[in-house]
Amino acid sequence: MRRTDLALDALQVFKTAIATTGTWWICVNLLDSQMPFLAPWIAFLVLQPTVSGSITSGFQTVIASGLGVLLSSAIGTYIGVEVWSYALALVLGMLGSRIPGLRQEGATIATTAVFLLSTGFTEDGPALLDRMLEISIGVVIGVGVNLLIVPPLREKQAAQTVESLRIRMGEIMAEISDDFKEEWDRDKALESSKAIQQLRNDLDQSWSTVQFARNSRRRNPRLLFQGSSSEKYEQVLTGLDETVAHLRNLTRTLETTSSSESPREQRFRERWSAILKTIAMRISDPNADVEPSVDQLDRLAPEMVAENQLSETSWPLYGALISSTRNISVLIDQMSTATEEQRT
Repeated sequence: MRRTDLALDALQVFKTAIATTGTWWICVNLLDSQMPFLAPWIAFLVLQPTVSGSITSGFQTVIASGLGVLLSSAIGTYIGVEVWSYALALVLGMLGSRIPGLRQEGATIATTAVFLLSTGFTEDGPALLDRMLEISIGVVIGVGVNLLIVPPLREKQAAQTVESLRIRMGEIMAEISDDFKEEWDRDKALESSKAIQQLRNDLDQSWSTVQFARNSRRRNPRLLFQGSSSEKYEQVLTGLDETVAHLRNLTRTLETTSSSESPREQRFRERWSAILKTIAMRISDPNADVEPSVDQLDRLAPEMVAENQLSETSWPLYGALISSTRNISVLIDQMSTATEEQRT
């Protein structure tokens, strides 16, 4: 786990301890609660990794816990706490968790009823109001702590994830360029395909990080003092996603190339490898002072035709390489622009 992840987890643990302990102290010393465990437990449930999550969880928890209090009171008062009535409370609570809009915290209905019945809860109306007050205090403190103490904003985490993927993609393309500078090699093409597949897997995992960063912006007061660039991260990640698809097509094309080649085909390979190296430099450093790769690729085919450098049988294969490489170059230019905008 990276240092940033550890710091965020440590902060979340600290805030949870503050909210839960503070709520318990209020219940014991200020409210003289007969059930001081209820409010701290609610505060613990409410403290989510994002501010928006805490607020949503807070509303759901108030409703679900309130239903649990009413359920336990009704069963305890009118039926009594028996084995079958205890099971009935659990069944009704779990059925209540299927209520639309309460699915995330719906199980709180059953757990609240079980906790209160386990303590012999058979109280009257005023006591029910006390329980609801305790629940509300737990929600307010849980949400308040998450709002006031470094509200979680995962912009930096998203930036690190996208940056590492971008750099890794540049490294893979540089490796392909170096591998095929000397000769076509099917085994190296297969190795490149495996590297692209691993990048594909990392990319899929990175979407959850960037989407979590987007969720962390919702209702986050820190955005009043600092801008948000997660939209740019998503734009870059989308570009990386499309680029990986074209890289997979490119490596499949490389797998079909023959190690035997004519001097004319050697000339094409050398020029194509040099252009790919330029693209790798561009994605590794968006500010790199290099000739636009699209222009080089657009000149490559006409020049090879004019110089009669390729046979007719070679064009389908090498035309596919030019097409895939050009698509990659266009996408990387777009990503480089988005990356520069993020940094400014």
